[in-house]
Amino acid sequence: MKLILAIVQDKDGNRLSNEFVERGIRATKLSTTGGFLKAGNTTFIVGVEEERVDEVLDVIRENCSAREQYMLPPTSFDVSLETSFPYPVEVEVGGATVFVMPVEQFERF
Repeated sequence: MKLILAIVQDKDGNRLSNEFVERGIRATKLSTTGGFLKAGNTTFIVGVEEERVDEVLDVIRENCSAREQYMLPPTSFDVSLETSFPYPVEVEVGGATVFVMPVEQFERF
């Protein structure tokens, strides 16, 4: 048995959740917040048999795509004569961060 933690952007969360349901993959869905962009994420906790790990990873890969997004850099509160106005910076968001871990014991009550 393996435990899969998948952190995906909120935009991909519902699509991935629906695909898990269609394929009979049991998952717990949590609302989380990312540290870099401070944007909403969805974290899925999936417990699966070892032979289904590749299937779950494929479903995640197919439903969570990286995309470019513009964001404003953090505002500086440094008061000086030289002022600079923040301008949008292009960053890559989306995709998925996935951890696959062994499970020593599993119980369902």
